Amino acid sequence: MRGLPILVSIILFSISLVTSKSYPNSVLHTYNLRVLTQANATHKPMAIVAALHESHVQAAVICAKESGLQVRTRSGGHDYEGLSFSSSVPFVIIDLSNLRSIKIDMKTETAWVQAGATTGELYYRIAEKSKVHAFPAGVCTTLGIGGHFTGGGYGNMLRKFGLSIDNVVDAQLIDAKGRILNRKSMGEDVFWAIRGGGGTSFGIILSWKIKLVRVPPKVTVFQVAKTLEQGATVLVHKWLQVSHKLDKDIFIRIMPVTVAGTGNGNSTVRVSFIGHYLGRINRLLPLVNASFPELCLQRKDCTEMSWIESTLYWAGFPIGTSTDVLLNRVPNKVFFKTKSDYLKNVMPKAGLETLWKVMMEIGNMRMQMSPYGGRMAEISESETAFAHRAGTLYIVQYTAHWSEGSSEATKKYVELMRKLYAEMAPYVSSKPREAFLNYRDLDIGSNNTDFEAAKVYGAKYFKGNFQRLAEVKAKIDPHNFFKNEQSIPPFPSF
Repeated sequence: MRGLPILVSIILFSISLVTSKSYPNSVLHTYNLRVLTQANATHKPMAIVAALHESHVQAAVICAKESGLQVRTRSGGHDYEGLSFSSSVPFVIIDLSNLRSIKIDMKTETAWVQAGATTGELYYRIAEKSKVHAFPAGVCTTLGIGGHFTGGGYGNMLRKFGLSIDNVVDAQLIDAKGRILNRKSMGEDVFWAIRGGGGTSFGIILSWKIKLVRVPPKVTVFQVAKTLEQGATVLVHKWLQVSHKLDKDIFIRIMPVTVAGTGNGNSTVRVSFIGHYLGRINRLLPLVNASFPELCLQRKDCTEMSWIESTLYWAGFPIGTSTDVLLNRVPNKVFFKTKSDYLKNVMPKAGLETLWKVMMEIGNMRMQMSPYGGRMAEISESETAFAHRAGTLYIVQYTAHWSEGSSEATKKYVELMRKLYAEMAPYVSSKPREAFLNYRDLDIGSNNTDFEAAKVYGAKYFKGNFQRLAEVKAKIDPHNFFKNEQSIPPFPSF
């Protein structure tokens, strides 16, 4: 590749650059081993630019463009299909994990957060400054801020405060010319697009300015679990009817998982109802029991703690774990395939029974459903690029996971997930069947150059906002330098 020496000579002196020979070790923090094992020699980068300063990212963009190389941007390594570190064409990875400063201004209740910081690091730094401030983002604590926010990342406070992007007030973006733009210089159209539209189509996001939210000194977490034999189907059906209508301060997610049955080696499904309340137990219990008495929530199921302690609870750490674990940037690495759906109506019991049946057939299967409503229903679907708002009751994530690294195992579980997805079609959104960008799924389509072909997945991720996103793309990146298998191509000019 004639342009590669140009790229290396300009940035090597000030950037930690990892060649493709050490590629496997350099992506150890990648979340999905399925994608990593599929990344064969043709999918490995020419170089990895581990930027230490914003100017290094600028240089890498300019030189890659001059050299005819594509770029892939990685902050946390959580892209479910590996589009942040693999490509079928010659490319360079720009790794932002060293750009992770967090500057909090308590006077204005805002913070500048670089894209390479993780959600856990952000939560930790907020708690250092205040016991009554927080930020609404994902419950996984190793998510990279850059990608998580721009795809419409959410957590257990979305019913109160909306998505992460609903609490972003500014950003820094490097465009295809290598310029660093803020909200004013990029313009409101681009600022609209990167909030939910996936920033990698428009440039490289360096940092976000966020508005902190206020939380009480004590919040309450709780969990109730039931198997199918204990009446989980009836309980989930009732949950589907009420949880999106509860007080905004209450969030109850369900997490069904396949487990061993009580006899004959059969499996069953156990459903955990996991809750978060911005307040204390005495206020929570009457609120839940008035609307959802079937849950039989009791004081013994609940624990009061600070907001920062609740982030550990939701991440799966035992109560009492030191908050220092939030600074751990390395995610658990597993083989998995994920798909997503949105529910516009209450799923009937027949749909739930079909779901349980296929889950038990897959075996290594877990899923989660999270309620919308509250603040999510108050924001117009055109206010940001994230369009799944009013009328959406639940977001669904299905995940199969396995430990074998063989191609046969991967094929088996991917096909089973496709079967589950097909079985769920009658019960979820349609025309289009909507999907969540941060639960990326290449099965729903891929094409980064043809507008009509890209509309297939674009409509599922962005609904009616896709054309406006393509029009914004045509303005800021008309030559389509920033692209991947599911990026937004420029709107064609006629």
